[in-house]
Amino acid sequence: MTVQLNHTIVAAHDKHASARFLADILGLRVSPQYGPFVPVEIPNGVTLDYMDTSDEITPQHYAFLVTEDDFDTIFARIEETGLTHWADPFHHRPGEINRNDGGRGAYFDDPNGHRLEILTRPYGSGG
Repeated sequence: MTVQLNHTIVAAHDKHASARFLADILGLRVSPQYGPFVPVEIPNGVTLDYMDTSDEITPQHYAFLVTEDDFDTIFARIEETGLTHWADPFHHRPGEINRNDGGRGAYFDDPNGHRLEILTRPYGSGG
């Protein structure tokens, strides 16, 4: 059996701005609105479908595995926009990156408080 994640819905207070934020940071494009969703497709085929809500948003975690070169590019965008970033998901190490498993990783928040992460090596892959 082959199982692949195809899409997930991401709650936002402004779906257009939130989708644009992610796309701009990661260097992706925002797809045309589809029903109530504003999709951002990740290169592996998974789509994050942003949907407006007026309710309180419970922050979720979204981790993006990137190449070393892409990490440099994305991290430069994070710094250029003045986003606070952390080396850990608990926000205990501000202004740092981690070097877990011989790679690099950084965490930052989107406008809705979702915890975003870029990493160059999957956790547990050694190094």
